[in-house]
Amino acid sequence: MDDVAARAGVSRTLVSFVMRGKPGAGEETRRRVLEVAAELGYKPDSAARLLARGRSRTLGVLLDVQQPFQADLVTRIYPVAKAAGYEVLLSASAPGRNEVEAIESMLSHRCEGLILLGPSSGQEYLDELEDRAVVVVVGKPMRPSVFDTVRSADDSGIRQSVDHLAGLGHRVIHHIGGGSSPGAAARSDAYVAAMRERGLAEFVRVIPGLHTEAAGVAAGRLMLDEGVLPTAVLAGNDRCALGLMDSLDRAGVDVPRDVSVVGYDDSEIAHLSRIDLTTVRQDVDQLAENAVDFAVRRLEDDTAAATDVVVEPRLIVRGSTGRARSAQRERALRRRVLDR
Repeated sequence: MDDVAARAGVSRTLVSFVMRGKPGAGEETRRRVLEVAAELGYKPDSAARLLARGRSRTLGVLLDVQQPFQADLVTRIYPVAKAAGYEVLLSASAPGRNEVEAIESMLSHRCEGLILLGPSSGQEYLDELEDRAVVVVVGKPMRPSVFDTVRSADDSGIRQSVDHLAGLGHRVIHHIGGGSSPGAAARSDAYVAAMRERGLAEFVRVIPGLHTEAAGVAAGRLMLDEGVLPTAVLAGNDRCALGLMDSLDRAGVDVPRDVSVVGYDDSEIAHLSRIDLTTVRQDVDQLAENAVDFAVRRLEDDTAAATDVVVEPRLIVRGSTGRARSAQRERALRRRVLDR
């Protein structure tokens, strides 16, 4: 602003008036100031203005760069925040950069509100954040707190999956867990409950895993090495399902004629024709819109009560699931697996 004032031959205060659209400068002066500003590439620092008023109007969003579903959420968060008059600052956890570092970075950049997508941090640390910013947790069940939460009804999504597979004649249905990943425990518990409700308790098996392709590959190899494959597998998420499908394909096992596979998230790659993954679609729009709305509401009214919203997911049936294999195909598959 000082540079613009010096080049235009006016005071810094007059430049401020012109850039903010306030009266006080003649038309010729206003035109000259704007021309000089354009020549110098000057743009008003909206963040500095807000900080001068005690507000940053910035929402920090934590995401895991290795989870495509979280990228889908961010894509929707941006326009919702913009419509509410807020900027978005992303900070990612990644190999070599832990979640606490990512969160502290957002706070150091004066983010008023934090939207944490599937945080892995413990309750104690999250409780401490409540005194430093407005916090909204997305995709992770939390105990009652003063911050808001929004998540999918994972039990419903898994139950829809088990019902779909059971309706296709599947009984030996395994599940690949997600370890400590957000939502993993709820999905595993829902799988066990749904199998029992269907009278399939004797076939319950949760294979330890993670929400990664490598975990899906490892689970596939484990089942292949055992020599007896289930007729269907519920993967912890789409990434895990993709790894499993790759492992089975390399062993000559056909999906879905030999083994049906169901994912969770309905990430963009699940739509591809070569993948064609049956999966549980989380409602990205509802999750993102509620997260931003909660943050804005609490920032505008610090007396607002905390809210926990559960959004209903929906099973999307595609080509990776089919009827349970016949006895004839069972015999052929067993020979093929044993001979590999």
